[in-house]
Amino acid sequence: MKAWLRRLTGVSPAPRMEDDDWQRLLRRVHWARGLEGSAQQRLRELTERFLRDKAITPARGCLLPPERRRLIALLCCQPVLNLGYEWLRGWHEVIVYPGQFGVRRHDYDEATGVVAEWDDELIGESWQHGPLILSWADVRADLDTPTPGYHVVAHEIAHKLDGLDGTLDGTPPLDGTARAAWVRDFQSAYEALCGLVEAGRETPIDAYAAEAPDEFFAVASEYHFSAPQQLRQAYPAVAARLAEFYGAAAAPLA
Repeated sequence: MKAWLRRLTGVSPAPRMEDDDWQRLLRRVHWARGLEGSAQQRLRELTERFLRDKAITPARGCLLPPERRRLIALLCCQPVLNLGYEWLRGWHEVIVYPGQFGVRRHDYDEATGVVAEWDDELIGESWQHGPLILSWADVRADLDTPTPGYHVVAHEIAHKLDGLDGTLDGTPPLDGTARAAWVRDFQSAYEALCGLVEAGRETPIDAYAAEAPDEFFAVASEYHFSAPQQLRQAYPAVAARLAEFYGAAAAPLA
């Protein structure tokens, strides 16, 4: 079916990366250069498979030459480096805007029957049964001027991982005791963060994590990949769960 669709749309599968192209990617992404040989090779294979399996589609005139597509694919594969490519199943496209993009939100209050509408400006979004959407300007900023706690691709991929069991609840598919321990530690940290926000106090990680349990997981994932020490200091049990899930705390983006 995929081959037929490619013929129909005129899109051909991405070939294996040339060594020079891969070396340029490594020069661009510091943490990837620091991986040991076997992990670096695994990342290359994941990136190549991502480029074959998923469309990376520009929107609103975004320029996506091959090197940018390879970079986006590599960053999308970072969270599953130790999990495996099957964790990226169930979706087939990344849509890339040149910068922040607007979305129209709707909310229905069952108690009052009132429908509220408002506009949001986003740097990333993940549709549970659809594409992953990114702002190229923010992807690039995370690499050029890394800021602790900011990693837009890791945030949106975390939502994809979270939704694999059919529910966006801040818990990816886990079994038995691992799931119970995850829920216990994340719920405790989430409630503590919500308490700080409600009291108007400073929070040790981005307060957006208090929006919902799924956002807490996504924001914590950003810290795991961009500021692991800060996450360990703030919520050591959460940091330990993420290290078990993703692998050892990653080096910062810079």
